[in-house]
Amino acid sequence: MNEPLYQKRIEIFPRSVKGRYRSLKTGILVLAYSVYFLLPWLRWDRAIGPDQAVLFDIEGRRFYIFDLVVHAQDIFWLAGLLVIAALLLFFVTGLAGRVFCGYFCFQTLWTDVFIFIERLVQGERNARIKLHKAPWSANKIVKMGLTHLLWLLVALATGLAFTLYWGDAPQLFMQMLKGEAPFAAYATTLFLTLTTYVMAGLAREQVCTYMCPYARFQAVMFDPDTLIVAYDEKRGEREKGRQKPSKGLMTEAQREEAGVGDCIDCGYCVQVCPTGIDIRNGLQYQCTSCALCIDACNTIMQSIKFKPGLVRYSSQHDLEGKKTNWFKGKNIGYFVVLLFTIAALVWSVANRSEVEMHVRQVRQPLSVTLSDGRVQNRYDIKINNKTSRAMRFNIRVTGIPDAELDMGRFREIKLPAEHSVKLIAKVRANPEAVSDSRTPISFIIESIGEKPEITLLQQNTFYVPEKQLKHAK
Repeated sequence: MNEPLYQKRIEIFPRSVKGRYRSLKTGILVLAYSVYFLLPWLRWDRAIGPDQAVLFDIEGRRFYIFDLVVHAQDIFWLAGLLVIAALLLFFVTGLAGRVFCGYFCFQTLWTDVFIFIERLVQGERNARIKLHKAPWSANKIVKMGLTHLLWLLVALATGLAFTLYWGDAPQLFMQMLKGEAPFAAYATTLFLTLTTYVMAGLAREQVCTYMCPYARFQAVMFDPDTLIVAYDEKRGEREKGRQKPSKGLMTEAQREEAGVGDCIDCGYCVQVCPTGIDIRNGLQYQCTSCALCIDACNTIMQSIKFKPGLVRYSSQHDLEGKKTNWFKGKNIGYFVVLLFTIAALVWSVANRSEVEMHVRQVRQPLSVTLSDGRVQNRYDIKINNKTSRAMRFNIRVTGIPDAELDMGRFREIKLPAEHSVKLIAKVRANPEAVSDSRTPISFIIESIGEKPEITLLQQNTFYVPEKQLKHAK
């Protein structure tokens, strides 16, 4: 008989726990949910543009983030943010292990809420296990149905909140209720609803264990000085291993004298683990460093008046009685590059230009010889006003003596706020005024009535055919 290729999933029913790290996780969860769900509804006064604090306007090719307007040509800032996120992840992981997974990852945050709903409807761990094993009945159908219904509602709210970032939230929300919203809005909401329901409700720990690549390559960034959730095996096991409290083994002193470890084998650390591992077996790739096992162990240690810290954040060197070295070359390198990248991005945002100009030579044809002997080149000029006020501009060319710039009916360019314009410009020059077939010229744009004046320069080339250049000479 052939064995199956994949092991059947073992259902995990995490037990609730109270403690420092559980409180920290709950605080981060509340903050993250508040920001995610409420931010699309936050209003923001602007001189021009939408009054939504954060809005990703795909149609207008602008991202509004409070007072910052990110245009399509500024998308390289996104690359900077991704580099910063990667460097921050590497730096933090090298110091403190998978704290991102345990406290900030979307999968962790949403799974926490789904487990809370499951516990609210079905009861604590033992009650959920009993319900899971029980045959189908009216009580089981009601509890399981209510659990999945609440999961779907949270998943729907998640998908809808994400969609509202891409349009005016109040208007888009009403359009969706009336069935008048674009198809993309419904498709996005449905997709995120289903993925949230499956990932946080059904798959859970399997996402972290099998789907997330970070669980696999994280070990590359670990070293003996990395802070991890660790079980103090020397103290917990000693010479004779773990034993439950019994006569003569009730205090720390008695257990130490008898060579018995301080671990009373209660299993609480395993029961609270959302991935179902036993931290006493050492560091495992399934561990997300959520530290709930630390809270569980400390709760038991305090109840029996033992010293806490049997399970704690520690490093391999610390467990071996050595000093942990935080200032390693790798960590310092990550930190320096991270600071440099952040500084570069901040400088780029702070010094972003209010006006942009791009000049492209029209190559079909490269040049035209006019009846008066002059050579004409054509150029596409695009000007983008990124400010929240209307502006006026003049354009001129330099680099070739007596060169003529013809923009048709345009003498002065008037550009509304957050608008761009594309012009066809013709430059005419006498072949005798140039010394090469490709002569550098500069297009200069100057603002009118602005204090201080805005001046931009864009270089290009002016082409004259070789035979005409020789004839002129």
